[in-house]
Amino acid sequence: MFVRFVCPDPVVGMAARSGFFCAAYELNEAQTLDPYSQARLEHLLQWFREHLAVPTRFNSSKSKGAFHRDTRGLSWFKPNASEALSKSYELIALLAENGYVIETLRSDRVGYVVYEDDHQIVAEPFADTPS
Repeated sequence: MFVRFVCPDPVVGMAARSGFFCAAYELNEAQTLDPYSQARLEHLLQWFREHLAVPTRFNSSKSKGAFHRDTRGLSWFKPNASEALSKSYELIALLAENGYVIETLRSDRVGYVVYEDDHQIVAEPFADTPS
């Protein structure tokens, strides 16, 4: 099963919730953490920057200017992305310690895949895809 971590906040223009990286970067920018927690957060975010590619596509359109359109795809971790999932759970724990509510979604029907690498996929969700 694919795994997605979400916040209660909706994605603007979509019937989906924002991913947990939005919460992590919000917490990082707030700079309200004690030095130890701030270092922990930055260490985790740096790990993701180094080990998790930024997807090159978030929609299925291949037309010129498609990057200007609203993104439709949602990111999901692959079931075999064990190290990325482990780091995700560390990040979720830190977010929870600071008042963020993160829900774990699991599904085999994530939608039309528009991007894929070793650790993740981006898919435009089906109508019944949890989001």
